[in-house]
Amino acid sequence: MKQEIKSELTRQLIIDKAFVLFYKNGFHAISVDKVMKETKLTKGAFYHHFKDKKELGLAVISDRIQSRVYDNMILPLLEVGDPFLILKTVFCERIKNFSIEEKQSGCPMNNLINEISDSEVAYQLALKKIIEEWKLALIQLLEKAKADNLVASEVNTSSVAVFLISAFEGVRGIRKLYNNDVVLEDYLLAVERYIDLLR
Repeated sequence: MKQEIKSELTRQLIIDKAFVLFYKNGFHAISVDKVMKETKLTKGAFYHHFKDKKELGLAVISDRIQSRVYDNMILPLLEVGDPFLILKTVFCERIKNFSIEEKQSGCPMNNLINEISDSEVAYQLALKKIIEEWKLALIQLLEKAKADNLVASEVNTSSVAVFLISAFEGVRGIRKLYNNDVVLEDYLLAVERYIDLLR
């Protein structure tokens, strides 16, 4: 049992280090050797857990990226409360609390979408699964709000979900080009106004 725990901790360490390196430097810039140098483990430890870098990339997506999006962007949408406040918390308040490093580095998921999703079907499907789960949670929140007569009946909830996700991910990418938050402030004004117009 102790060996199983140690083995899983080793696997998680490799994934953690890979996530940080991919986020800071980009997926293509990081080799298995660089990941293992950060872990201070042997290459044999890597191949005990992963067949190759592709398998490691998929583990980073499923173990780190998916949990980040679920915890921060999906789970809050499942809470009971004012749907407009929930939407503003997820799409506005969260972005206000990002560190300078997070603003300058962009969204880890969006970075991977832009860098690798068109080069490998497995990456594309894994990243698409996260987006689809996020979209579904938004649709469910909005449909419930429609049923409660809080959101206008003519609102296309799927379109709203795609727009909110695209706006959030897009501005995170664009912010990387600037050394101040003006573009984020413009985003916040527009998105808060858009959410209010759903009534």
